[in-house]
Amino acid sequence: MQRLRVLRAVAEHGSFNRAAAALHLTPSAVSQHVATLERSLGAQVVARSTRGVTLTQAGHIMVGAAESVAAELEHAQQRVDQLSTGRVQLTVATFTSGGRLLLPAALPRLMAAHPRTVLHVREGEPEDTLPLVRQGAVDLALAYHFDGPLPVGPGPASGLEWTPLLEDPLHVVLPERHRLADRDALDLAELAAEPWVLGCLKTVAYLRRYAERAGFDPEVRGTTTDYYFARSLVAAGMGISLIPSIALTPEIPGLRTVPIKQPGPIRHIGVAAIGRGDRPHVTTLVEALREQAVPGSPSTTGQALAFPHP
Repeated sequence: MQRLRVLRAVAEHGSFNRAAAALHLTPSAVSQHVATLERSLGAQVVARSTRGVTLTQAGHIMVGAAESVAAELEHAQQRVDQLSTGRVQLTVATFTSGGRLLLPAALPRLMAAHPRTVLHVREGEPEDTLPLVRQGAVDLALAYHFDGPLPVGPGPASGLEWTPLLEDPLHVVLPERHRLADRDALDLAELAAEPWVLGCLKTVAYLRRYAERAGFDPEVRGTTTDYYFARSLVAAGMGISLIPSIALTPEIPGLRTVPIKQPGPIRHIGVAAIGRGDRPHVTTLVEALREQAVPGSPSTTGQALAFPHP
C-alpha cells in the first residue's frame, strides 16, 4: 500500500521531488519505493526524463488499482466507525448550480431513511471532485460534462458508476431591448458580431467550439466563475451570455432568455459514486437526486430543462 500511495503521489505531482514534498519523504525514498514496485511487478511504471516523470501503461493500471484500494479502505473505515458510533459519515461533492438545484430537496429523504447520517458537502468542479470519488475522499459527486466524456470517465477501469440525472441546455441571455430579444430561438451564427460575458471558463471553450462550427470567432470581453455575476454584467450592457438552464434563477430584471436552435449546446448532469451496494445511505441519496431531476418535482418546477428518456 505504501508503494501504491507513493506512485499515486508521483502521478499527481509529475516528479519525484514534488511527490516527496507532499508525502514528507526524501526524493531518494520516493525513487526507492517506485523502483521496488517495478521490481515486484516486473514492469516499468514510470518513464523518467529531464522534464519529470510520466506514467507508463502499467503505471496507469497500478494507479487505478491504488485508487480503488484506497477507496475500499476508506469505506471499510467508515463501516468500522459506524459500529462504534452508530453514525454514518457521508461526504457529497457538487458543482455550484447543480447542488443548488438538486441537493437541498433530496436531503429530507436521506435523513428520513438514515437519521444517523452526518453529512458533509464540498463544492468543486468535476475535474477536481471525480478523482476524489475514486480515491474514497468523497462518497458521491454531482457532476456534469458537455459533448465529450467526463474528466474521469465512468466504467470498470475507473470504478465509477455514473447515474444520469438530467440534460441542461444552454441559452442565450440578452438585454431585453436587444434587437434579437423577441426571437423564439436563435442560431449562434446570428450572434457573430456580439461581445460575450461568460460565467464559467469551460463555457468559453464550449462556446468557441460551437462558434467555430457556425463560422465565427466570438469576442469574449469577460469571464467569471459565477453565472449570476455574468448575467448581472449582461444587464449592465457589457454583452450577451451563454447560461445553462439551471443557472437562470433567480431572475434579473431587464434580461431576456432565448433558446438556441437545435442542435444546441447541452450540459449532461449526473452523479458518480463507487460501491453503492454495501452503502445504503449512498444509494438512498442517489435515488433522491433522481427524484428531484424528474419534471414537475419541487426542484425543477419553473426550470427550462430537458430530460433524458428513462
